Amino acid sequence: MNTEVHLASYPDGAVSPEHFSVVQTEVAEPGPGQVLVRNEFMTLAAAYRDQMKPFTNIPIPVFQLGQPMWGRTVGTVVSSNSPDLAVGDLVEHFYGWREYSVGTPAEFHKRDRDLFPSPQYFLSQGPTAWRGMVEMAGVSEGDVVFVSGATSGVGSLAGQIAKARGAKRVIGSTGSKSKAEYLVKECGFDAVFDYHDGPVADLLREFAPDGISVFFDNVGGDQFEAAVAVAAPFARFALCGALSGQLDDASDGSRPRLDLMTCFPKQLIIRPFATYHTPDQINDWNKQFSAWLREDKITFPHTVVPGGVADLPKNFVALLERKFSGNVMSQLA
Repeated sequence: MNTEVHLASYPDGAVSPEHFSVVQTEVAEPGPGQVLVRNEFMTLAAAYRDQMKPFTNIPIPVFQLGQPMWGRTVGTVVSSNSPDLAVGDLVEHFYGWREYSVGTPAEFHKRDRDLFPSPQYFLSQGPTAWRGMVEMAGVSEGDVVFVSGATSGVGSLAGQIAKARGAKRVIGSTGSKSKAEYLVKECGFDAVFDYHDGPVADLLREFAPDGISVFFDNVGGDQFEAAVAVAAPFARFALCGALSGQLDDASDGSRPRLDLMTCFPKQLIIRPFATYHTPDQINDWNKQFSAWLREDKITFPHTVVPGGVADLPKNFVALLERKFSGNVMSQLA
């Protein structure tokens, strides 16, 4: 039997396990040219919250009521009718939220087990962190970088990417003292503040008295407004997310005030972006990630949540409640 998680209802406010249904179905036999994959680990990401709406502005499809959900996953081929994938091959795909998946080799991308210490590394948020920090912000030697929501999977890697590319100082924001210590000790951030400790602009100025030259934003809201206030001339902003408004539909966090009279004289460069996780984006990141790991220039901050597919609803709720740090993935098998 195959355990699947379906979307049972659209949340009107906070997400709870009642918005999901855990369903048992028969494991499908692979057809001609298809393979059967037993899923092992799936990324847990806040973006799933946006997909739990009837409509969304993000450039990915929304989940359908009564249908299996999906997410970025790694697993092992257990049956194959294709010459392109063999039993035992490690593959990455987007048919998560279920124990078994069936499809063609075009939907299941083979991965080299020897590239990383474990399969979970293939599920890092690195493609997004790299795209924002390098392609959007152009981080380089001498930059003073601020990463909001730095304990997230994207933020914890974005700060490390900046350091690996020679940034002079990397500053992060998070929601607790313990998470701040984690980012400094485990991820190599130079300074981290708890945004609850006072006006964000004042906290940021303490660590960047001469201003910031790069801002990687995962939060929006007053942290975006603070970054504008503290930005140095010609600072580059990469806008990745708006967690302060994403998890609360009633919040104005995703609609911060843009102080134009500050932006104009500073000539700020503000670039919102989306990452589509194309094969090229993923492959390029995996090569760079593997090289930096070997050189001890980067670590993989991650949390593996134990349990099976039936535990995904409660694990996802815990993610939204910010109970985990780093890149979060749920064990499926």
